[in-house]
Amino acid sequence: MPDLPSAPPPAIRLRLDRDALAANWRTLDRRSGPGRAGAAVKADAYGLGVSRVVPALRDAGTRDFFVAHWREAAAVLEHVPAAQLSVLHGPLTAEDAAYARMLGVRPVINSLHQAGLWLDAGGGLCDLMVDTGINRLGLPLSEIGDPLIERLEIDVLLSHLASADEDSPLNPLQLVRFEEASREIPARRRSLANSAGIALGRAYTFDLTRPGLSLYGGVPRGELAQDIRQVAYPQAALMQVRQIGAGDTVGYNATFTAPAPMRVGTVSLGYADGFLQCWGGKGALAHQGSRLPLLGKVSMDMVVVDLSAAPMLREGDWVDVPYALPEAALLSGLSQYELLTTLGRRFSD
Repeated sequence: MPDLPSAPPPAIRLRLDRDALAANWRTLDRRSGPGRAGAAVKADAYGLGVSRVVPALRDAGTRDFFVAHWREAAAVLEHVPAAQLSVLHGPLTAEDAAYARMLGVRPVINSLHQAGLWLDAGGGLCDLMVDTGINRLGLPLSEIGDPLIERLEIDVLLSHLASADEDSPLNPLQLVRFEEASREIPARRRSLANSAGIALGRAYTFDLTRPGLSLYGGVPRGELAQDIRQVAYPQAALMQVRQIGAGDTVGYNATFTAPAPMRVGTVSLGYADGFLQCWGGKGALAHQGSRLPLLGKVSMDMVVVDLSAAPMLREGDWVDVPYALPEAALLSGLSQYELLTTLGRRFSD
């Protein structure tokens, strides 16, 4: 096959505010004192791109990074030393354990089975997750005295809060259980709090916290609302402008009918880009502060907007996708996590 020319820039782009990302980490690190904040960068840094996010966090002072899957490790290791990375899902097979040892990253051990796999592979420094009430991944508290656990060389003892984003009696109960486990399991460091857990206060922060959502602009609890800055700013290009008449319909299933003549624009954005059908008929794009209501349904690659408030817009111009996560979640019905992690891979810098 002959060499093909480079493709032109895509008609959607995502501006990442690296200063805001670094500021969010510093805020969460300060709230984690006397411990330190790490960073969850799983799912390609919550959809925003490991290659952009990890260097910014590293330069801000982050020294502990967490991914979920083994296939996520290599991209992070292009930017930070292996000793700074933990893989949350742990070794599911002997091949996983061998891979961890070759890379030099720490597996998070979640069960006696995983502990055995790690020790059979030669062992070494690892992390250990204990389940204090979420009943997801993690070693049951009834098994923490097992001889296999006694043989582990544990850097970070972890657990995960189930309801940190609300004032639940489960939060203090999990805290007590984690403190009890900490007294029984020797470890260099302890870690309980995610982003929302940091907002619960110093009792929950221990030696290391594991923020994810709030690094990227998410606000899981009101205590963080004034300090967390928006990080992701999607934009899309206006592909076509047209005039439609009263009674004309727009989009699939003709769900919008123009009440009067209107100037409308077709924008390069759709559910293949993470802009899902739940936005249709109620969301809006924006330009220089002007609101551009969505008309009809969102389709795979396109939406149509009302250009009445921005008569200066022409084909090829860029419009903003309002993406302040708390407000966007309320409007769309998606969680703040979903808003980030469903962003498609067609966005450019």
